[in-house]
Amino acid sequence: MTMDPLVSYTFCLEIDGIQAAYFSEGSGFDSEVQVIEHRENGLGGKEVVRKLPGQKKWSDITLKRGSTNSLDLWEWHKKILDGDVLSARKNGSVVIYDTTLKEVARFNFINGWPSKWKGPDLKANDNAVALEEITIAHEGLTRKK
Repeated sequence: MTMDPLVSYTFCLEIDGIQAAYFSEGSGFDSEVQVIEHRENGLGGKEVVRKLPGQKKWSDITLKRGSTNSLDLWEWHKKILDGDVLSARKNGSVVIYDTTLKEVARFNFINGWPSKWKGPDLKANDNAVALEEITIAHEGLTRKK
């Protein structure tokens, strides 16, 4: 069975199971396992290199959207600025929808918190949409669907 590639233009951020915002750009959906090289002597003194899985790490998730009058993302980030790390940590998902708005993929993160918030760049002679950006640090990312 051949599957069509995912269309990436409709996706949203869910925090604790509630849709928080739709975004126009997203990145940081990757993981990496560091490689540990263990060298040992094999038969006849020949060097053997074994590669073992080491520490796991995930990139921070960065999301961009058109600025709105909603302060939800800013207020989430402000908890970190105010030192309220415990209540700022949230489990969440970035959900991708197909053209009929059916969920087709989900990236779940755990213990996420907004390490960076960026307001719009303003330029009087430009007619581009003002963008808001949030970067989410987290402790793990899994793919569903």
